Amino acid sequence: MRITECRAEDIALLDRHLPSGGATSFHTRRFARHAAGTSTYLIAWSADGSGPGRPVGNAELRWTGCTAPEVRAAVPDCPEINGLLVAEPLRGTGIGTALIHHAEHLTAARSLDRIGLGVDDDGNPRAANLYTRLGYRPTVRYLDRWSCTDLSGTEHQQADPCVFLVRDLGV
Repeated sequence: MRITECRAEDIALLDRHLPSGGATSFHTRRFARHAAGTSTYLIAWSADGSGPGRPVGNAELRWTGCTAPEVRAAVPDCPEINGLLVAEPLRGTGIGTALIHHAEHLTAARSLDRIGLGVDDDGNPRAANLYTRLGYRPTVRYLDRWSCTDLSGTEHQQADPCVFLVRDLGV
């Protein structure tokens, strides 16, 4: 496995192997922020021996931090790992951990001393256990608000209760 920053030509592969659905894919929106310099969109690749491989995971490192006002007030200037995803059959194989470590390395390289991420309050215990094992500590509860546009063009607003976890990088 290798981790790279997303390139424009990677979007079609991401949509094929890690589909997000909707009229505009999450990958397209994340890449737009990456291209604008407000985030770094990371892709984990699995080499299959016949070429560059296929995307098996992704995460966006948002340099501007979490958009939730509760989180911004509690931990200002804290980059956020957002949208961490590993292909279903490969979960538990270290891909998520590698993406998190890569994001931590990029954050420390900017001399930033902490990094955070959100997790569903009770909907994702495997992820919560991973984050705790990696040293992330609960900091603030918040409502994660986001929207998606379905294939018919209708926008849907979503809100999930979450906990924002922070790890001190010791920089």
